[in-house]
Amino acid sequence: MIVISGLTRKIPDGKTILDHINVRLEPGAFIAVVGASGSGKSALLKALALQETWTSGEYKVDGRDLMKAGFLARMRYRRNVAYIEQKPLLIEKKSALKNVLIGVAGQTPLWRRITGSVRSDDYMGGMDMLEAVGLLDLAKQKVENMSGGERQRIAIARSLVHGANLVLTDEPVSGLDPHTSEEMMRTLKKLCADKGTTIVAALHRLELAEKFADEIWGMENGRIVFQVKGRRLTAAERIRIQ
Repeated sequence: MIVISGLTRKIPDGKTILDHINVRLEPGAFIAVVGASGSGKSALLKALALQETWTSGEYKVDGRDLMKAGFLARMRYRRNVAYIEQKPLLIEKKSALKNVLIGVAGQTPLWRRITGSVRSDDYMGGMDMLEAVGLLDLAKQKVENMSGGERQRIAIARSLVHGANLVLTDEPVSGLDPHTSEEMMRTLKKLCADKGTTIVAALHRLELAEKFADEIWGMENGRIVFQVKGRRLTAAERIRIQ
């Protein structure tokens, strides 16, 4: 259970990027963050991933406030969190499986990383995660030949191999056609249900949030202006986040 209270982030010129965010993240929840460009969606995801400094607020995990727990505690916690950018950084000339296994590089001896060899259990873990995101048949294919949606799923599989139980993904369906977009959303939803992963996705397409998300957070000017269960948004809610 993650409880965020009073999350505020200001930049040096005094502008407030995030303004008193209060949210709860349940295990296995699929949460969509919606709002206009510049509303603070990406900033929120980065803050939840502890990739940007907070001005104030509490970040409680099972009752423990990470903001008071010290730098090392936050670093350890970040191993359980993955932030996936709109265009994830992958090694183009390597296969999907090799890219996924980079997720466990910190637990792999240096000589194995240099030679490219992996332990059988690492190999099987990587294959399991590729199967979970629907890419098992592309395990040996080089990333340079893959679509944007396939790259997003590789990045998600990599984060899961690394042990992430909170995945924050920024516009995972950007540039995808309608069919592939729905396939991606089904994959994310299934990961939540099957593995108990909590996923927070910033989305610009409201219809996908309405159809697939367990919760929808609407953002405007760095604030969450509504939090609702996954459903069709009202006209007033849509106007609020345009």
